[in-house]
Parts: sequence; C-alpha cells; structure tokens
Amino acid sequence: MRGAGGTEGGVGRFFIGFVMLCAGGYMFFNSIHVTQHWGLGRSIFSVGGFGITSGMVLVPFIFGVGMIFYSAKNFIGWLLTIGSLSALVFGVIASINFRMERLTAFELIVILVLFIGGLGMFLSSLRDMDRSGDKDVDDIRSRYKL
Repeated sequence: MRGAGGTEGGVGRFFIGFVMLCAGGYMFFNSIHVTQHWGLGRSIFSVGGFGITSGMVLVPFIFGVGMIFYSAKNFIGWLLTIGSLSALVFGVIASINFRMERLTAFELIVILVLFIGGLGMFLSSLRDMDRSGDKDVDDIRSRYKL
C-alpha cells in the first residue's frame, strides 16, 4: 500500500505535519492586523510629486465607460477604463497596512516551531522511506566501499 503522496512515506507524519502546519499558519495569520487608509479625498499614489486621489482615478473611468457604450470598438475608451480600474485596484492594495500583534517571545517561538516544524514533517512524509535504512548512507557506503 502506498502512503502519503503516492510514496512509501509515513501517513502519520503526513497528518501530524499537516495539522502542525495549519495550526502554526492560523496562529501566525491570526496575529496580523490589517488596516487601510483609503478614501476618496486621500492620495493613493503620486505621479511627479502630484498626489492622485481615488476620485481623480474615477474621472477617466467615467469617460472611458461612456466612450465604450458609444462605440465598443473605441480603443481609447478601453484604455481609459482598464487603466483607471488598474490604478484603482493598485491604489487600494497599496493603501493596506499589515501590523503584527504584540507577541511574547514564547508565543512567537511556538508559532514558528509549529509552522516550520509542521512544514518539514509534512514535506518529509512525501519522500520515499527506505525501511532497511537510510538510502543516502547506503549509497555513500557502496560508492566508497565503507
């Protein structure tokens, strides 16, 4: 019977590693606070020292949509609409702030051990396990006649 990932690795190591990885990832992402400072009156980015607000980004969008509804083959209308939407999405993403919650050293170490240890155990379960011994050590011994 094949184990985790179709290999001879351990199914137990797979599930234990997966649970550790999920628990560490949950604890890590749960300690991050997401805030934003986006608004119609605030500058979302600047071009040449001139601040571009999200309201200014909507003006070419409105003209572009109008041009598309007038003639769907209008290249400038499509360019204005897609460019404005791209700038708006970029501005929203650029305005997001990520802050770590205040953690003790113990909490951070537990999170890292669970996440990184779980990742290592999970990935090691996907390798073939040679039941007679360590495959790499046997290859070295046969190569160098040890």
